[in-house]
Amino acid sequence: MDFETLLHAPATLALLVTNIVVSIAAFSNERLVDAMMFDVGKMRRRNEWHRMITSGFIHADATHLFFNMLSLYFLGPFVERIMGTWTFLGVYMACLIAGSLWSFMDHFRDMNYRALGASGAVSGITTAAAMFAPLATILAFFILPMPLIVFALLYIGFSAWASRNARDGIGHSAHLGGALMGIALVCIFWPEAVRSTYEQFANLFRR
Repeated sequence: MDFETLLHAPATLALLVTNIVVSIAAFSNERLVDAMMFDVGKMRRRNEWHRMITSGFIHADATHLFFNMLSLYFLGPFVERIMGTWTFLGVYMACLIAGSLWSFMDHFRDMNYRALGASGAVSGITTAAAMFAPLATILAFFILPMPLIVFALLYIGFSAWASRNARDGIGHSAHLGGALMGIALVCIFWPEAVRSTYEQFANLFRR
């Protein structure tokens, strides 16, 4: 994707800029991080529910930020073109909140659980893109080509498993919640995409 395409996707561009600017500012500002990050204890004790949203605009480090924004850079403009700018922004925020809610429910009893990052929202945009272009080829981990829908299903399956079994410091619960919300919103508001996905797979098996 070239930069001109990004300029025609204002919501994606705004989200990229906001995430990058706020995250870089937070890298050297512990007070800002503490005020914005997802924190089960502070949400339950102080009703600081804004953290479900603000935590999606800060990142742990440059690598964390880079990979989230790289996915948004490649998939955001495509999904935004289909949905329209304001609808895309609404879907992004819905996926962000869904990821936070899933994580909150999953870690409800852990008052010390904290998290940050746009992964839940980006996961939702990724699965939405897979519903609109299921057979588009992507390079998983930059080396393994596979249809986008296959990647999305594997991602959901792994996130579901890892949210229960992995202890690696990654917010798999947020990934799962955001990814499922992306699929759910497409199924509800763009049912033609679901039919198209079915027809594309049916045509493959007819050959």
